[in-house]
Amino acid sequence: MEVNDGNLQALATYLQQTLSTDLTQRKTAEKYLESVEGTQNYAILLLTLLSKADADVNIRISAAITFKNFIKRNWRVVEDQANKICEPDRNTIKDQIVDLMLSMPENLQRQLSDAISIIGREDFPAKWPNLLPQLVKKLEVGDFHIINGVLRTVHSLFKRYRHEFKSQELWTEIKLVLDTFAAPLTDLFNKTMELAKTHANDPVAIKILYNSLALICKVFYSLNFQDLPEYFEDNMQTWMAHFHTLLVDENKLLVTNDEDEAGPLELLKSQICDNVAMYAQKYDEEFQQFLPDFVKAIWNLLVTTGPQVKFDILVSNAIQFLASVAERQHYKQLFESQDTLTSICEKVVVPNMEFREADGDLFEFNPEEYIRKDIEGSDFDTRRRSACDLVKALCRFFEEPVTHIFSAYVTQMLQEYTKSPSTHWKNKDSAIFLVTSLAAKSKTQKHGTTEVRELVNVVDFFRANIAADLQSPNVNEFPVLKADAIKYLITFRNMLPADVINAALPCLIALLKSESTVVHTYAALAIERIFTVRLPNGQPAVPAETVKPHVEALLTNLFGALEMSGSEENEYVMKAIMRSLSLMKEEMVPYLKIILGHLKLKLILVAKNPSKPHFNHYLFEAMSLSIRVGCKSNPTEVTAFETELFPPFQEILTTDVQEFIPYVFQIMSLMLELHKDCPEPYMAMFPFLLAPILWERLGNIPPLVRLLQAFVEKGSAQIVASDKVTPLLGVFQKLIASKANDHHGFYLIQTVVEHMNGAALQPYMKQVFTLLFQRLMSSKTTKFIKGILVFFCLYAVKHGAPALVKMVDDIQPKMFGMVLEKLYVPEVQKVSGGMEKKICQVGMTKLLTECPPMLNDYKNFWVPLLQALIGLFELPEDDSVPDDEHFIEIEDTPGYQTAYSQLAFAGKHETDPFHGAVPNAKVFLAQSLFTLSRAHPGQLPGMISTGLDATAAQFLQGYMHEAKVTLA
Repeated sequence: MEVNDGNLQALATYLQQTLSTDLTQRKTAEKYLESVEGTQNYAILLLTLLSKADADVNIRISAAITFKNFIKRNWRVVEDQANKICEPDRNTIKDQIVDLMLSMPENLQRQLSDAISIIGREDFPAKWPNLLPQLVKKLEVGDFHIINGVLRTVHSLFKRYRHEFKSQELWTEIKLVLDTFAAPLTDLFNKTMELAKTHANDPVAIKILYNSLALICKVFYSLNFQDLPEYFEDNMQTWMAHFHTLLVDENKLLVTNDEDEAGPLELLKSQICDNVAMYAQKYDEEFQQFLPDFVKAIWNLLVTTGPQVKFDILVSNAIQFLASVAERQHYKQLFESQDTLTSICEKVVVPNMEFREADGDLFEFNPEEYIRKDIEGSDFDTRRRSACDLVKALCRFFEEPVTHIFSAYVTQMLQEYTKSPSTHWKNKDSAIFLVTSLAAKSKTQKHGTTEVRELVNVVDFFRANIAADLQSPNVNEFPVLKADAIKYLITFRNMLPADVINAALPCLIALLKSESTVVHTYAALAIERIFTVRLPNGQPAVPAETVKPHVEALLTNLFGALEMSGSEENEYVMKAIMRSLSLMKEEMVPYLKIILGHLKLKLILVAKNPSKPHFNHYLFEAMSLSIRVGCKSNPTEVTAFETELFPPFQEILTTDVQEFIPYVFQIMSLMLELHKDCPEPYMAMFPFLLAPILWERLGNIPPLVRLLQAFVEKGSAQIVASDKVTPLLGVFQKLIASKANDHHGFYLIQTVVEHMNGAALQPYMKQVFTLLFQRLMSSKTTKFIKGILVFFCLYAVKHGAPALVKMVDDIQPKMFGMVLEKLYVPEVQKVSGGMEKKICQVGMTKLLTECPPMLNDYKNFWVPLLQALIGLFELPEDDSVPDDEHFIEIEDTPGYQTAYSQLAFAGKHETDPFHGAVPNAKVFLAQSLFTLSRAHPGQLPGMISTGLDATAAQFLQGYMHEAKVTLA
């Protein structure tokens, strides 16, 4: 694609169409852009288009977002994947993008800044050495539009230092950054502070300068996170003096009227609190001299800041600073007086735990956000969470006095509530929150609270203060308290007796009918969680017998909740449906037709616009469970499921709903595996599954391979009859050539060898072996070696060891000797997985005992192979990987494509290629050696006694004893 007016106009037209409300037009435009994005100059055309000041603003924004997403998907060079950005385009982009970004309006600048950071993650510093010098130079221009663009870019580029693991490569990069950027950043900080003084009365300038100061502070945090750099240690006085000034100074021009959105003043101060908290926590020795001034300043800030939402992040970070100080041994003396502890509790903790009007608005009008903050652990920026963290930090050294103080508060709040529940319900909310948050000493995601503080007796507190809210017949009364009560049950589910949990189940089922989204969501979550609680003996705390009388109400209310406004795609409700099916299994059979009807309707609805990945996943899990439960006793029932599900599945495949296709393939595999053979409707689809376009999406590969395996297992004769073996092996060839996907290639070819007629396969097998050897020669990896050894052994099991040797030697005379020397003997110890090991054990046994060439042409390898086989039985797995080996693990592949989410309840059951004929591979070896020794009397004992080491010989003797045989 040339960069000319015609192509720019065409691109603008398609970008305009991607914004269309007409779904067909939008999809067509998106498909076109996807089809041309691998063309040279595509990215350059996008940059040219978005740089045109006279172009429509919406098209420019669309071009910027499209460019950023294109870079995000394609900049990373992945082995075995097509490179959609040619080298000349890469160089042009890196040459132009910084200047272009800094010349753009802020909305476009932000998109290009993100693109630079994406490129930087891959190319900086090695492949983009001039990036940082180029950005540093721009800091000197004095134009804060440009300076802020630079600061946003370096912030985006450096913030990964906050979470990356320590490594020499990381240290080297950070040192380069510090050498280049630390001094200019400090100079800019000093100049900006001076300018802030000079322009303190200029409302426009001061806002821009404070935005710059906030960005400078963010960059400071990233550069200091891994370790205390020498430069910043030497210049700590400068930085800390400025931080303190900014914390205590006020500028009325920066005070905003917006009560919800944090302004530049709040954002800057909250970042400074973050910075000094990091120093207090990580570099306390060097920071010690500055600490008292910051404690005083931040304490003053906390007791003077109002309850408005815009201050939440600031207050949260300020409290986190105090928590960082409180949990350090040598700052203990700052907090040890009773007056100080009481003051902190009264003036900081309790006020910031109160349920505010803003929390009530969130609860009612934005329940998803309330749930995210309250129960999903995403509440780091909430006052309540920070106040809890502070109390937990204080409890490290002062647990007894702190517990005493809060016990008194809890008692007082509950007494206030009892006097007038309708007016003082917030007091009870605060009391429950204190107990729920502070009584939990240690907890896990899976089990909830596992250890408690002596704040209260959690069981007595439940009976006295929680049970009544759960049992209240009016499910819509005091919704916040009901949510608190359910959260308490969820938190302490492993600390409460089984009878208490079982008694709560009918209450939770009733609460699913609450009009409050938070309440019925928490009820669903509680049901899902208590169904997973186990007693010390391993039995479920809520057994199926207890649930059985409530099944109809449970299902009615769960599906009813999905009809409520705002909960149409409620992931917690769908997960509870899935968990109920999992717990009840056969008890659900009478209801499966109704359940499947609901699930099908929901699938049709969400397929139009998949927007909730977790909901969708649990929806497909519930379908998988329905099929498993329904077909457990009668596999022929699968046809009823196919009748219901095939039409929506066909629609998903036809309309190319990318997010759902991997799920559809998994459920189709599950259904096909329940058949004795392959029904015609499936076979009609088989050619479609071999289409190359389907295999381009990484997320499709695992479920597609699983589905092809099911086709081969159930319909291998039909595949041969329809002349589809060649395209099937074409898929294998594509997979085996890829380091990322070669294991899937092995899964496929192993199923082909196991289930397809040997005579039908014979014409193709030499080519299969040749491809494997070519890949072995060109790029050998540990993963590939493991796969090829399992495949060779399976081939020996299915077609005989002599056939394996002949196949290899037909490719090149005496080549099997190299296979034994280079693969079997040194590498078989690396094979992992129970069935994979067993296949190798049986295959190697057959090579040793049923293969004449092993006692003739390859006699020298007989004892080493036996030694390796005994090692495979007895030695731990060799999981070492060569230092110089590089191959892409599945998790390392780019995440832009539809991720493959495996369905736990649609999982493929491991099959036994020996069909139970080899229960014990060690006994099988002993019996096979016995048979061989009778055919060659006197030969084996001498070979074994002179060649096998003593330990291996002792193990072999044990196998013989177990099999009750001796060698002749």
